[in-house]
Amino acid sequence: MGAPYGAGGSEVSGAAKRGRVLFMASQPYFSWRGSPIRLGFDVRAISENGYDVDFLTLPIGEDREIPGVRIVRAPNLFRAKKISIGPSPLKLAFDAIMFAQAFLMACRKDYDIFHGVEDCGPAALILAGIRGAKAVFEKHSDSGSYKSGALISMYNRMEKFVVRNADAVIGTGPGLAERASRLNRYGAAYHISDIPSSLAEPDAEGTAAASRELRQGGPGEIIATYVGSFAVYQGMDLLFASIPKAVSKCPNLRIVIIGSGDAEIERRKSEMAAAGCADKVSFIGTRDPDILPCYLAASDILLSPRIAGMNTPLKLLDYLKVSRAIAATDNQANRFILDESTAVLTPPDPDSFAAGVAALAADPALREKKAESCRRLVDEKYNFNVFKASLAKCYSDVLTREKK
Repeated sequence: MGAPYGAGGSEVSGAAKRGRVLFMASQPYFSWRGSPIRLGFDVRAISENGYDVDFLTLPIGEDREIPGVRIVRAPNLFRAKKISIGPSPLKLAFDAIMFAQAFLMACRKDYDIFHGVEDCGPAALILAGIRGAKAVFEKHSDSGSYKSGALISMYNRMEKFVVRNADAVIGTGPGLAERASRLNRYGAAYHISDIPSSLAEPDAEGTAAASRELRQGGPGEIIATYVGSFAVYQGMDLLFASIPKAVSKCPNLRIVIIGSGDAEIERRKSEMAAAGCADKVSFIGTRDPDILPCYLAASDILLSPRIAGMNTPLKLLDYLKVSRAIAATDNQANRFILDESTAVLTPPDPDSFAAGVAALAADPALREKKAESCRRLVDEKYNFNVFKASLAKCYSDVLTREKK
């Protein structure tokens, strides 16, 4: 991890060049979802690796300071309060504003690397060309998981051009990195996996408090928890279709949903009421990443019903960290880090997923067996030290490679 795709890794030289980085991402920072969480780790790691970092982002999200990083927000000319996941006209408009702002910043300061995330990739590539610097493009998602349309088609063409011409491409999943490696003119694609969404560990007091909150039916309840957004690719239709089937098989099962989206929550509550299991599903909103581990540790089963994507679901890393049994759909995204030793993997349909959840709920020994090897993966591969070293290797390679 951290080496070009398909190549072995190596240690970062202590004499590697350090410089200035303009890191650009049209994501709400901070916001409780995968990409914004990773952005915080990105700029923190780059700073700790010895670079001077300016982080240009949207005017949306919670204010959070990052040691050693200067956060610059675009002006909120549209008075936006939130922005949807994936390409959209609003995001495109913010991208234009951020490009103009980044250009002015680049006129005032010499940057060695322009690091663009997702739809900020073109800005990074253009500014690097203008300023004689290097462009790093970071890809978090498979655009094929978004609904088709003219905007998505344009975005795909633009993204392909950036992938081909950037000095390096970072993919959060091996599938993304492999595809980029085939397209990039240098073959400079790096798989740098996500890590758990917080460096905090669950503590006994916090876990006990979370358990009291979750177990509304008493200590005998089995808690199965889903964490994440309500995006289509997360498999939410599959999950909610499976819930009535699972609770009918296991009456002491409670499903907990941790995630935001008021309109979606109300719609799903109505669905569960119509299915006669409203009292078996708890929607508790979001929880800060630093206290989320306590809620996961207080659960018995953790759920990943994802149906699409080429990157590792961030939730799985949070799940592995607390060593709890996992029920997941058997697809490429979940298979990147899960196998039969850590999870019950089911076909991606409601009946099969419900059966997998019910099997875990009914068998404490099976849950314990599946949980045994979870934490080892985090300790060996999916942690901040490995993440930071991987970014250091990518930047070192980019800065020592001859300019275009």
